Amino acid sequence: MADIEDFRRLIAGDHGLVVLSTLRKDGTIASSVVNAGVLPHPVTGETVVGMVIRGGTRKLDHLRERPYANVVVRASWQWAAAEGRTELAGPEDPMPGIDAERLRVLLREIFTAAGGTHEDFGTYDQVMLAERRTALFVHPERVYANPGQ
Repeated sequence: MADIEDFRRLIAGDHGLVVLSTLRKDGTIASSVVNAGVLPHPVTGETVVGMVIRGGTRKLDHLRERPYANVVVRASWQWAAAEGRTELAGPEDPMPGIDAERLRVLLREIFTAAGGTHEDFGTYDQVMLAERRTALFVHPERVYANPGQ
């Protein structure tokens, strides 16, 4: 049986790239490639999969309407999936306990948990604000991986 630590170990294998799958209104699946990391939830401390999502995307629309997602990470022939309910924290998605300053720092924390580095976090912060970036958290209710993981 896989757990979130199996998922975390694979994050470094391909720069934190994962496939995020959400549900459209008609029940079909929408998938896209994003960066993700495993980190503590900013309010509860629970271990979650975090991503930074650009504002105005269909992903956010899907997640606001149906807050559940599947995230798959792979490195070579190894893969792990985490799925569960989701939460958003961002300009259009207030989260109790997360003000604008905490969101700014939180977006950095998710970025670095996904393996990201930046030479100028001031510029990073400006871009995140201009693009109305939102933090996405997947609560790993089910984690599974390929055999031998």
